[in-house]
Amino acid sequence: MTTAQTPQLDVQPSPLALLLLGRGADPRSERGVECPGDLPEPSDPDLVARARAAKEKLGSKVFVLGHHYQRDEVIQFADVTGDSFKLARDAAARPDAEYIVFCGVHFMAESADILTTDDQKVVLPDLAAGCSMADMATAEQVAECWDVLTEAGVAEQVVPVSYMNSSADIKAFTGKHGGTICTSSNAERALEWAFQQGEKVLFLPDQHLGRNTAVRDMGMSLEDCVLYNPHKPNGGLTPEQLRDAKMILWRGHCSVHGRFSLESVEDVRERVPGVNVLVHPECRHEVVAAADYVGSTEYIIKTLEAAPAGSKWAIGTELNLVRRLANRFAPEGKEIVFLDKTVCFCSTMNRIDLPHLVWTLESLAEGNLVNRIEVDRETEAFAKLALERMLALP
Repeated sequence: MTTAQTPQLDVQPSPLALLLLGRGADPRSERGVECPGDLPEPSDPDLVARARAAKEKLGSKVFVLGHHYQRDEVIQFADVTGDSFKLARDAAARPDAEYIVFCGVHFMAESADILTTDDQKVVLPDLAAGCSMADMATAEQVAECWDVLTEAGVAEQVVPVSYMNSSADIKAFTGKHGGTICTSSNAERALEWAFQQGEKVLFLPDQHLGRNTAVRDMGMSLEDCVLYNPHKPNGGLTPEQLRDAKMILWRGHCSVHGRFSLESVEDVRERVPGVNVLVHPECRHEVVAAADYVGSTEYIIKTLEAAPAGSKWAIGTELNLVRRLANRFAPEGKEIVFLDKTVCFCSTMNRIDLPHLVWTLESLAEGNLVNRIEVDRETEAFAKLALERMLALP
């Protein structure tokens, strides 16, 4: 019996494969390229000491921001922690810091660059730390959507409202077209403002936050909402549907919060009698409807801080934060579990690990500026306009 020879194929990785590995670039995407130079080994036992030494050497020249979803090994070096907008504002409040090291994802670093001074340099430890939700709405797609709204005769009635979890390009589009930015904390206020300016809202890029805010918080019906799919002709909608809708929701979602299901809620209620279900508004509508409490990351933390000892909680948000909260409140007798049985980290946020942080801090301490995030002047101007409209909300 003979064995066929396997031909040697010259297989080159596709651009998408390289992008996912952090070794390629896509100017229309949040994701970037690999770090130049060599990273320290993840197993290096001196990583913590090296990070401390580099940070101490930099002193007040560096300000490290840590998003709530970061892993503990990174968050220990953060000067402040918080959600994306809080951190961007904290950076702006430290004009003396030459370097802002943002331990988060790309759109967050962009927001920090928009809000800080020209002399400050915002650095992202791994340029491949993007956001799948932000990637779901590109500038080209949103411009095409606006053309569809124009052809349907409704564009003049539409006010864009974009979630903070969006690229600088989308924030700039929003500012240019008279809209505002929102966070998960002030989405209702932002929508109320938008409906005072026009008859309809184009909500970008998270459909679930838009739908939950409109229906759960503002009393609209599901029929008032239509879903614009950028991968279908005309968004998959007819002119009549666009004319009848109040909320035009972009077909985007968070890969973490989108995993939670109604079955997750039902299952945890069976497993943990008397449990309180507390979820983020990026979750699906049926999950939010079945939960006991719904709110932003800051709301989740404050709710648990105020919870009585002995209470039980199932949390529907990123696992790093849930685990940190469970450890924090365990001494108070509060039982905190993850809503789903499946482990659910934010994979792109987790690209910021201790080796990347050490490499960044040591590079800066040696006078080498790496992985700077810069937003061009025109984009920054319109994006800042949209952010300022949000800051002016009552």
